[in-house]
Amino acid sequence: MGATRTDTGSTGGATGTVSLILIAASLLFLFFIVLSGVTSKTPFNKTYFLQADTSSIAGARPISRWTFFYVCGDNNQDCGKPVPALPFGYAWVGGGSGAPSKLLGSHGKHTTSTHYYYLWRFGWVFYLIAFLADVFSFFTAMAAPFSRLAAGLSGFLIINALFWMTLAASLMTAEFVQARNAFRAQGMSAKIGTYAFAWTWAAWAAMFIATILLFVSCASGGRNRKISKDSAVVKDRPTNGNTNGNTGGTPASNLGFFRRQRRADRRSFVDTESQRRVVKDEYN
Repeated sequence: MGATRTDTGSTGGATGTVSLILIAASLLFLFFIVLSGVTSKTPFNKTYFLQADTSSIAGARPISRWTFFYVCGDNNQDCGKPVPALPFGYAWVGGGSGAPSKLLGSHGKHTTSTHYYYLWRFGWVFYLIAFLADVFSFFTAMAAPFSRLAAGLSGFLIINALFWMTLAASLMTAEFVQARNAFRAQGMSAKIGTYAFAWTWAAWAAMFIATILLFVSCASGGRNRKISKDSAVVKDRPTNGNTNGNTGGTPASNLGFFRRQRRADRRSFVDTESQRRVVKDEYN
């Protein structure tokens, strides 16, 4: 039983450690997306959701790239001001003539349709919620290899992050795939940003696996505790060699010993009296 307890404990520690590494990786991927457009260093200069040829659109750059906070030019340069929940049509503020009609509307200074405006707005907010929940789960996961409580708490936080990340990634993917198709239908070249979507879904996968491992770690700790308790009960149980009451015996086992001893003495006395009576009858 001791060997089983050691194996179960090491399993909980290993799964807790791997889940911590996965959560750290998901945070790194999210940082790549959030900071895209801030610098021209690799991989930030290659991280964008959509790139399109907007040279024929009034008020737009020759090439437009949509990142988390910015609309930028080629190589994520010549970016505009950072805007939270960036309206899609901010790529052509003050213009818009020549843009696909599906993208135009009354939102975002009359640059963006209702569909694309709210699709990205909710996706952007859900993305930040997932990011914050991921940060909190990372700090609690530091203790996950050593504590069942920490593993369970971190698992609760990361499953919340996974929920919001699922919504954010789905909305973001739907918006920019549809926008790409709208540009292509207008005869304009457009392509999805491979890096941004790779980081997004890699972060989602890391959260998903970390969620499973954290709950496995919590459950492994529970089995370890049960085995330890059973081992303690077996250890305290008296053996045949300790029924004499001198070592390792419990009060209950000592009392049982003396009761058996008295019964044995009584049987011995009865047998002796019977033998005496038989002898006496023979001589009489």
